[in-house]
Amino acid sequence: MILFKKFLNLLRKYPIILGFIGIVVFFSILTNRFFTLSNFLNVFRQISINAIIAFGMTFVILSGGIDLSVGSVFALAAVVGASIIKGGNVLLGSLAALGVGAAMGAFNGAIIAKLKLQPFIVTLATMAIARSFTQVYTQGRPITGLPSAFREIGRGELFNVPVPIYIMFAVFFISLYILSNTKLGLYTYSIGGNEEATRLSGIKVIRYKITIYTISGLLSALSALILTARLNSAQPIFGTGYELDAIAAVVLGGTSLAGGKGTIIGTLFGAMVMGVINNGMNLVNVSPFYQQAVKGAVILLAVMAERSE
Repeated sequence: MILFKKFLNLLRKYPIILGFIGIVVFFSILTNRFFTLSNFLNVFRQISINAIIAFGMTFVILSGGIDLSVGSVFALAAVVGASIIKGGNVLLGSLAALGVGAAMGAFNGAIIAKLKLQPFIVTLATMAIARSFTQVYTQGRPITGLPSAFREIGRGELFNVPVPIYIMFAVFFISLYILSNTKLGLYTYSIGGNEEATRLSGIKVIRYKITIYTISGLLSALSALILTARLNSAQPIFGTGYELDAIAAVVLGGTSLAGGKGTIIGTLFGAMVMGVINNGMNLVNVSPFYQQAVKGAVILLAVMAERSE
């Protein structure tokens, strides 16, 4: 009885869980290929890329911002890292990719915070800049032939569970800890709730906003490494549309686009809902032309539900 009450309280706090259960039941009825362990592991591996980007996006949106550059930063980090890794230095290439992501994020944060510009405009501009740098760096050609040790990041398994799933949950728990137990988490909510009041309280808003956008860029680069390892190549078109998928997962998870309200747990379930819908529609052979419409409708319903609260 006590456990049941706790479960009901959990559903009230995170209604996205109820939506997730409903979608799982729906596709389980439609096809017997859906509710299997191997399929769920496949879903988790597929969502790991989007979920890690979405965790970073959660910090940004909680602070009242938006980061449209994550997809282009993803591509730039992937090609820079892969070009070094191809030469045989996996550690240096991985650090270079993460450094590119963090630097692009810090640049976004510095411009937004110091010049007090709209995040939408700034990250739209850096989205174009990063994509252009990627094309120039690669001359439009993919980078292939990466060492087998590096490919284990994307293709390897530990106890029959794909490595990307471990990385996703590691990032999830670190993000959860930061938002729940650190000053950075507290001030992220505070800045999103009322930035001016936070500044007048003596909190160094500029420093924290730069840190928040740096996290977003860093996690985009981490996702880029996983996908590059899985595909054994870095493509200059990597990351196209990833910013929309990440924002969708955050919004579905209940984080307010106005900032100051939301959780990383909600984002995880938001990414899971998106992944399950993708997977389920593929299993029941829904045309890709209709899949985008279905996902758009789900996002629209989530935004309307948030607005009605």
